[in-house]
Amino acid sequence: MIPLRVDGPERAMETVVLAHGAGAPMDSPFLEHVAAGLAARGLRVVRFEFPYMHARRADRRPPPDREPVLLDRWRAVLAELGGRPPVIGGKSLGGRMASLLADEVGARALVCLGYPFHPPGKPQRLRVAHLESLRTPTLVVQGTRDALGSREEVASYRLSRSIRVHWVGDGDHSLKPRARSGRSERQNLDEAVDAVAQFVGGLG
Repeated sequence: MIPLRVDGPERAMETVVLAHGAGAPMDSPFLEHVAAGLAARGLRVVRFEFPYMHARRADRRPPPDREPVLLDRWRAVLAELGGRPPVIGGKSLGGRMASLLADEVGARALVCLGYPFHPPGKPQRLRVAHLESLRTPTLVVQGTRDALGSREEVASYRLSRSIRVHWVGDGDHSLKPRARSGRSERQNLDEAVDAVAQFVGGLG
């Protein structure tokens, strides 16, 4: 059994399965806020961890698993949940892995919270090839000054017509704004939650 965190009504019309980013667990403040916000809007939210992050809870510090291991964990979680195909996605790494198998598993939709379009400081190493032909309805919630894919950079990418990007003002890779922007981190996270809830609610 894979340890899961579940928020929201058990009989919700939609389930959203979220994976964490590379450096923070499924109960990070970011994902806690997102999960609580979506649950309050009537969605069932399921969170899980990749093997390396689960191992870190035992005071070990393994590096992130390789891609095949990450994808296998995603498949195992979805098999364990069963039932109607859920919306899948997550924060950064978690969302990117979900995007690689969304079409394969027949996901209801895909939600990426801060998509890492390229590694830090390496804009030439793009992670967008599979996004050009993605068929799954997709929402990317991205900060306008995300160092892993800013608004200016993303505008130059060839993305599938199934992908919609919601831009959060002055947000970094975790949607955190600068103090001088006049925006707060909570305001940006709440905007992200609203965008995801509206997207999922409009799937029909």
